[in-house]
Amino acid sequence: MTPKLDYRWHLREVMATRGMFSTTDLRPLLAERGIDLSPSQTYRLVVERPERLSLKTLMALLDILGCSMDELIEPVAAAGSRRRHSTAAGGGQVPGQNVAVGEFRPKRARIVPE
Repeated sequence: MTPKLDYRWHLREVMATRGMFSTTDLRPLLAERGIDLSPSQTYRLVVERPERLSLKTLMALLDILGCSMDELIEPVAAAGSRRRHSTAAGGGQVPGQNVAVGEFRPKRARIVPE
């Protein structure tokens, strides 16, 4: 089975390492490269994880920050793509186990109409 992939967006962290702590610092630099975003769009781009991003905007960000895509976008396994049958000894969570209390709760029986 192919694992499902997700990503982490590190724009805010990369900006901070470059001394850019405000979204208003980024907006004119994007405009110089032909990317005209409103203040709210720029804020969302920095603070939230974008679901869609044009390649022109991505390339402008890479140019402005002098970074690579690996620094900006980190591929990770999707939250729901972990194997279900892992053991506690293997470091995974046993299905139905309450980690805080450490007790095992069996799954409820599912009644399927015939």
